[in-house]
Amino acid sequence: MFGLDHFTTATDLVSVMRSVFSQTHLWRWESVVLGCGFLFFLLITRFFSKKKPRFFWVSAAAPLTSVIIGSVLVYLTHAENHGIQVIGYLKKGLNPPSATSLNFSSPYMMLALKTGIITGVIALAEGIAVGRSFAMFKNYHIDGNKEMIAIGTMNIVGSLTSCYLTTGPFSRSAVNFNAGCKTAMSNVVMSVAVMITLLFLTPLFHYTPLVVLSAIIMSAMLGLIDYPAAIHLWQVDKVDFCVCLGAYLGVVFGSVEIGLVVAVGISILRVLLFVARPRTTVLGNIPNSMIYRRMDQYTTAQRVPGVLVLRVDSPIYFTNASYLRERIARWIDDEEDQRKEKGDMGVQYVVLDMGAVGSIDTSGTSMLDELRKTLDRRGLQIALANPGSEIMKKLDSSKVMEAIGHEWIFPTVGEAVAECGYVMHSHKPGAHDNMV
Repeated sequence: MFGLDHFTTATDLVSVMRSVFSQTHLWRWESVVLGCGFLFFLLITRFFSKKKPRFFWVSAAAPLTSVIIGSVLVYLTHAENHGIQVIGYLKKGLNPPSATSLNFSSPYMMLALKTGIITGVIALAEGIAVGRSFAMFKNYHIDGNKEMIAIGTMNIVGSLTSCYLTTGPFSRSAVNFNAGCKTAMSNVVMSVAVMITLLFLTPLFHYTPLVVLSAIIMSAMLGLIDYPAAIHLWQVDKVDFCVCLGAYLGVVFGSVEIGLVVAVGISILRVLLFVARPRTTVLGNIPNSMIYRRMDQYTTAQRVPGVLVLRVDSPIYFTNASYLRERIARWIDDEEDQRKEKGDMGVQYVVLDMGAVGSIDTSGTSMLDELRKTLDRRGLQIALANPGSEIMKKLDSSKVMEAIGHEWIFPTVGEAVAECGYVMHSHKPGAHDNMV
């Protein structure tokens, strides 16, 4: 846009701004005027097509129109002699086959493997990320496995014909998106057009100004900035907004790779925090029913005399077993304090709703056994409600189920609480066996 001959290869904002403003004496006003003019033209055509959908072709034809007008304008005015950079000479013809040039000897093989792994990971990460970004705009699904197969096959075949390393580039995808491309057939049309251009039309692009190409890419990028989506993320989920913001800042101040690493890192941290600090909630009875719901959500839910019902909302692993044991103990202490202040019956039974516990490991079963022993010393009885089949197998094989007692395993919270109430009123151990 500024007509600079020497520019940084870095993509971060600091390097770009430093390169731009350290060469202010080399700015070319002709290039700035021409670039801003075509950028304004492209944005106006897109705005017009959005307001008048039946004139979608105006926005779709604008990039090609800009290239043609810019080339003709430079040719007629000899603008390349006045600071307007042009593409210049392009060699005609297709690249020669390179299958016979493959070399698998030792000096080159390791370098090729290391380079291939690094570029492959970056290409796949960027290609899939770009694909999912556009899939979000158009509400369709991206299969990461198929994307990897397509990109890998494309590069293997392309390497036999002297092709450049290919991926799903953000700039070209953005241009296609803003041009109205709907299916992969657009790539077939584009490849045929490129082939015809390389064979016959390269002399026509000698006078194409680079500033026009930059204006096309810039206009496409501006169309992909979605401020309402970022605001929506902030309103719905602050962590998702942090992922979005982290990816954005990583790309702006680093590179696409750094942005991806930041976004993935924040997402993984969120998952680890959720697993390490799972939510436990107190359930209360909805009057005149056998339904038990969160007391902090349902104001009508009531405590059951003598019974504390807790729900664990996560699998129980070694990462959270100790935390859950301490958290359940604190719930019991807080509940007893509250009931004593109100003069209600103290806690005699602790019912754990295991419906949301999808899996459990050895540390989890040991935690339940230790919790049982702790409650026994305090004169409290533990009961498990709605454990899954996998949980039952683990508890059975670890002998924890035998220690708790089969009669204290129930299909629902309602049955567990009903049995606790029956035992309290009858003052004798329950003989009810609800094992499935």
